[in-house]
Amino acid sequence: MFFGGLFLTYTVNRAAYPGIFAEASHHLNVVLGTVNTAVLICSSMTMAMAVYCSHKGRQKALSIYLILTMILGLGFLGIKAAEWTEHFQHHLVPGFNFQFSPAAAAGPAQLYFSLYFAMTGMHALHMIIGLGILTFLLIESFRARYTPEYNTPVELSGIYWHFVDIIWIYLFPLLYLIDIHK
Repeated sequence: MFFGGLFLTYTVNRAAYPGIFAEASHHLNVVLGTVNTAVLICSSMTMAMAVYCSHKGRQKALSIYLILTMILGLGFLGIKAAEWTEHFQHHLVPGFNFQFSPAAAAGPAQLYFSLYFAMTGMHALHMIIGLGILTFLLIESFRARYTPEYNTPVELSGIYWHFVDIIWIYLFPLLYLIDIHK
């Protein structure tokens, strides 16, 4: 529900300031955003394989796929941290030190970056929660807790992980690919 509110706020404000939102988006690193998209798509595959292995009773493979999913999730967060660091260094964080040219567009540009940080921050928080869930699943998988008859926690966690990945699939073009052809 919270993401829905953020998406609505983004849509209304992008309609109000299309040119400034497009210009602000040019300050994002499309290469890192694209790599992060690929990382999350791969993490969805490894999570799907973990669910499959839990259904088949393949304990060792389940653990391996959970570990791979966690590594990819941590990779995503690391890339996102690098991007945020870059924004801080270039004073593109809304507040007193915000610097955007032209200065007349600074207000709407701050709004864009406020939405960028809120949306990607909320997504990162959900990734961290997902990593906590995967850690629990991994510990339980080492104990051979999941069998073909009982694998509901893995299944539900997979649904959560895919939901978080799908949110990114929407965030990436909305934030990074605005007016990219120019």
